[in-house]
Amino acid sequence: SPPPAPAPDANTQLLLANLDYDTFVGRIGIGRVSAGKLAPNMPVTVARDGGKFEPGKIVKLFGFSGLKRVEIAEAGPGEIVCIAGIEDISIGDTICDAENPKPLPRIKVDEPTMMMIFRVNNGPYAGREGKYVTSRNIRDRLMIEAYKNVSIRVEPTDSPDAFKVVGRGELQLAVIIETMRREGFELTASNPEPVIKEIDGVRHEPMELVFCDVPEMSVGVVTERLGPRKGRMVDMQQLGGARTRVQYRIPARGLVGFRSEFLTITKGEGIMSSQFDGWEPYMGYIPRRSNGAIIAAGLGDAVPYALFSIQERGKLFVKPGDALYEGMIIGENAHPSDLDVNASRAKKLTNIRAAGRDENVILVPPFDMTLEKALEWIAEDELVEVTPKTIRL
Repeated sequence: SPPPAPAPDANTQLLLANLDYDTFVGRIGIGRVSAGKLAPNMPVTVARDGGKFEPGKIVKLFGFSGLKRVEIAEAGPGEIVCIAGIEDISIGDTICDAENPKPLPRIKVDEPTMMMIFRVNNGPYAGREGKYVTSRNIRDRLMIEAYKNVSIRVEPTDSPDAFKVVGRGELQLAVIIETMRREGFELTASNPEPVIKEIDGVRHEPMELVFCDVPEMSVGVVTERLGPRKGRMVDMQQLGGARTRVQYRIPARGLVGFRSEFLTITKGEGIMSSQFDGWEPYMGYIPRRSNGAIIAAGLGDAVPYALFSIQERGKLFVKPGDALYEGMIIGENAHPSDLDVNASRAKKLTNIRAAGRDENVILVPPFDMTLEKALEWIAEDELVEVTPKTIRL
């Protein structure tokens, strides 16, 4: 957009476009000064949603030097600044002149569409790898995230050790989990589910408008894969250079796990983005994983001899030496039913020669379960255990 007219004596206007949080100064609003000037300790008016005006005062004013925040004495039109000292500001609010407030048009923030339950890690190996493992640690960290991230909501559940986190798609929730594990947290997470809304007594679910920029050859296979996920093509444009832009309308839950599949079927050449596109009556069953799980039957480390005989039954997620416990999922069964196995069983050593004594143990490399793949793969009665070093199912 064009730079604003350099008139620092005009009425102050700053539209907040982003939020941050600092433990010392609280919530920080980030935006570009459209008119007037700002300075520390300056009285202002905050134009909130619904046409409300509230008085406020800028306690600290920060500018940017590279990626660092630095305190500045004043800011004029066109400068991108951070302001601190006004509690409960949100994206779309305007910081206006104290005497003559003139708000700018509000930014509309998409509402959350997917939810997950974050729980305390209560597995046998809890507390071995993480620094922050209690429900109080997790709750405080999630509250800070909700404070600085306008599209996240944290709600209590019946259990004091579990928290319902509502956000914009499973990718955003996975980013929060990944950030937390890097900070030293341990937790378990359920599979993402859509936020259901009752409208006139009918269950409605969130819809997404998906934009796919793909090679021409991939249009058919992308459309075919989105069909069972209840995706419907609404527009197609030729971009030139043998590329096509296709738009689909799809339930938010149909997009869970599609990103990695999309990159595979377009050979890494596809570009995909999505945005919230209203609510529709619940669209019925969307097929999930049809295979059962291979489950470890006891505590111990995975042994190559045991894994060699198990790998014929399906796809393994663990390698020799990995710590296992009863109930931990170590692979995907080739059949729909779950399979309990002893993956810690060592070969019996005797002084009698056996026919199969000299056969080599050759293991297929395990399937690498990233956080996104794990959240997509688990069923309703399964969880992903996340620690700073390990992801377990």
